[in-house]
Amino acid sequence: MNKFAPALVLSALALAAGAAAAAEPVIGLITKTESNPFFVKMKEGAEAEGKKLGAKVLSAAGKTDGDNAGQVTAMENMIAAGAKTILITPSDAKAIIPAIKKAQKQGVMVIALDSPTDPASAVDALFATDNYKAGVLIGQYAKVAMNGKTPVIATLDLFPGHPVGAQRHNGFLKGFGLAAPDAKSNELGGAAAGVVCMADSFGDAAKGQTGMENCLQKNPNINLVYTINEPAAAGAYKALKAAGKEKDVVIVSVDGGCAGIKDVGAGVITATSQQYPLKMAAMGVAAGVEYAKTGKKVSGYTDTGVTLIAAKAVAGVDSKDVQTGMDLCWGNK
Repeated sequence: MNKFAPALVLSALALAAGAAAAAEPVIGLITKTESNPFFVKMKEGAEAEGKKLGAKVLSAAGKTDGDNAGQVTAMENMIAAGAKTILITPSDAKAIIPAIKKAQKQGVMVIALDSPTDPASAVDALFATDNYKAGVLIGQYAKVAMNGKTPVIATLDLFPGHPVGAQRHNGFLKGFGLAAPDAKSNELGGAAAGVVCMADSFGDAAKGQTGMENCLQKNPNINLVYTINEPAAAGAYKALKAAGKEKDVVIVSVDGGCAGIKDVGAGVITATSQQYPLKMAAMGVAAGVEYAKTGKKVSGYTDTGVTLIAAKAVAGVDSKDVQTGMDLCWGNK
């Protein structure tokens, strides 16, 4: 018997194990923040799909929404750790472009989730909600919900120049039947539509409240409020309630988190467009695994779906009820 055979077998097993480990696809997920339930659910979706498909998922986030430098650093660290696919929700649609180009030159596939880059073609692919459609849906609902009243509109937006903020805002105007830029524009069309007040909320409840307070000072007759997301809507409602106006104002929003859906059920928000972060992330990880195995990259835009959730159905606008929204929401139920 060859006395070296056991050692050779062990060496072969070790090499095989090492090769298997080396073959494990490494995929990076970079979100805007770690605290937003939307991105928490996105991370859960990525990790679950990674476990299912045998991929290692690295995750990181900016310190705040808009932290481009933090996202750039995260991208560099992930590439150094072996990531061949990066999934990112870009905080700054333009400023992130040089880092993306640098990654792509190193053979890394970059997929945007939820938020497009500017230009959108800078990434290999985009998996996201049709944010313009999400805005159109709540605009259509608001038009019927106003029941013929002359609209006095305030918008609580994200921040200037962000594609998601512009698409939702302009989609809302379009759905309501007002003058609006098309889905490709990153400029807010409120002035041409006759919006009486526009404020940047950064998707934050406290900033949403301040924005609403300022808008009420500018025009106390506001009776319709569009918000970029449900935390901003909750802030707006708080300001309206403090002014004794909460029962006279229709609030519409976008997101579909559990807290937001509860607010629809409670009458805080009249209707919201629900999007699906878990699906975005799962699709991104699956694409990353496919790239690692075959070298095939995904391309173009994939719509991950949007559903209008309202406590009360209205004629001519397709919507689902609060229970459906709760079944599909993210965050604490």
